[in-house]
Amino acid sequence: MKAGPRAAVAGLAASRIRDVAEAGRGIDGLIPLWFGEPDVVTPGFIRDAAKRGLDEGRTFYTPNLGTDPLRQAIAHYLGRLGRPVDAGRVCVTASGVNALMLIGQALLGPGDRIVIPQPVWPNMEGIARVLGAEVAPVPLRLTNGRWSLDLDALFAAVTPATRLLLLNAPGNPTGWMLTEPEQRAILEHCRRTGTWILADDVYDRLTFDLPAAPSFLSIATPEDRVVSVNSFSKSWAMTGWRLGWIVAPPTLMDALAKLTEFNMSSVPGFVQQAGIAALEEGEGFVAETVARYRRARDLAQGMLADVPGLTVPVPDGAMYLFLQVEGCTDSLALAKSLLRSARVGLAPGSAFGLGGEGHLRLCFAQSEPLLAEACTRLAQALLHR
Repeated sequence: MKAGPRAAVAGLAASRIRDVAEAGRGIDGLIPLWFGEPDVVTPGFIRDAAKRGLDEGRTFYTPNLGTDPLRQAIAHYLGRLGRPVDAGRVCVTASGVNALMLIGQALLGPGDRIVIPQPVWPNMEGIARVLGAEVAPVPLRLTNGRWSLDLDALFAAVTPATRLLLLNAPGNPTGWMLTEPEQRAILEHCRRTGTWILADDVYDRLTFDLPAAPSFLSIATPEDRVVSVNSFSKSWAMTGWRLGWIVAPPTLMDALAKLTEFNMSSVPGFVQQAGIAALEEGEGFVAETVARYRRARDLAQGMLADVPGLTVPVPDGAMYLFLQVEGCTDSLALAKSLLRSARVGLAPGSAFGLGGEGHLRLCFAQSEPLLAEACTRLAQALLHR
């Protein structure tokens, strides 16, 4: 018997974003913009709901698929967004990435083919590789200062041999977004090929020209091979709570209940209470967050767009600028260099797969004074690199 982990696990690359974060540890006055999270704590009304849950003794195991009140609250929330979903199709998860892993375990096996437009957050590709699936990247394109997906290229890649198509839109790290006509065309194509669609909707409320991003849940039937995963992390400033959800066809729900049992059994009851408060009372906070991020996006884009050798596409959603650095062939080395020269921490573009090298990701979910200082430092450092 071989010692050590499976080859698929042993061959995984470590997180390059974490690599930069570790390299920046202990640097005095460093402004960290590498992770995708805001610099504000979770709103008080959400924290208070969790405290009440603790005081009420909600510290026992909960049902595998989540408590009925939270599942119903998620269904009602989605209904308000024009996405009619029955609570019976909702599975509560211990974070968005846990939701992705559960769907991967439910649908992917060794040799299965998954198509992923890239650059993209690296965890889904990592999950697919852990499960032995084959990843086929499709490049996003940058045209007139915005990222988009070439549907012809996507349809050429998604064939009857494709088990799963992952779409993260609004996307990390580029902020690209699908339109409803594009989603309809993709759904029709995947119906013809028999391909599952996994929509990573974590940034669906962080959009700058629409109240919410278009959703496959608005156009798909319950029987379609369409799964949506979401998280409380981004829209409600709950990254540390590790709470998310899945909406899936009825045919997957028994499998998800089993997989939830084997992965984490259940999400704590007092954390689910906090999720209910976020959904039922959080619209004002979401609106304030989007307005703040819009100002931050425009501030950072305006300060960096004129730096020679730097291309700064305008994101339609999410919380990132994906900066293209002329002549950069090693974004990890550049990100580490900027820790010292600018005392600013950015994520290296090479962490995000195809098309990512030569870029740096900046999370602008920060206070405006701090963000302005970071951009001033970056502009000076990049001018003299």
